[in-house]
Amino acid sequence: MLPSDSAPSRRIIVAISGASGAVYGTRLLQVLHGMAGIETHLVVSDAGWRNLGQEQGMSRAGVEALADQVHDAHDVGASIASGSFLCSAMVVAPCSMRTLAAVAHGLADKLITRAADVMLKERRRLVLMVRESPLHLGHLRNMVSATEMGAIICPPMPAFYQRPQSVAELVDGSVARVLDLLDLPHDLAPRWDARAPATAGA
Repeated sequence: MLPSDSAPSRRIIVAISGASGAVYGTRLLQVLHGMAGIETHLVVSDAGWRNLGQEQGMSRAGVEALADQVHDAHDVGASIASGSFLCSAMVVAPCSMRTLAAVAHGLADKLITRAADVMLKERRRLVLMVRESPLHLGHLRNMVSATEMGAIICPPMPAFYQRPQSVAELVDGSVARVLDLLDLPHDLAPRWDARAPATAGA
């Protein structure tokens, strides 16, 4: 069945798991919410909801209002759990080491990991904003396994050449890289220009 003229041009799943850095997921949702032709599907793990409250003081209703559709993390029968659901990309922001391990080993026991597994089997874009430090060998091997299956490992690492002046600018810099991976236009962060003159005193 062909999509109707009123259908969104792109559907994007945003998942927030239990690692520190829930702000990356909410900021991504805020930016996508303002883009024409984008339909967002949100799924948050139990630990993700806890971090949203602890780190950002956001209510569940406030977070859910940023998405077009919200799915229960325990509902493995949700639309996004099926390969027949047409979706162009999924971002796990942030991605905990538990979620990474489940993706790397095909353990589709919850909706986040099932949806991620679907993205891989359907050869669709899966971006994992992994958050942990330091990393042990198991973490590194799971990153390799996920990469070999087609996922993109995209840790939120600040680019200091942009000379960020606030935490918000640091977050935007990482979210900007994710938007680049999704082939979405944005002006969240300046791009590197080697011709730009250095600031006096640098």
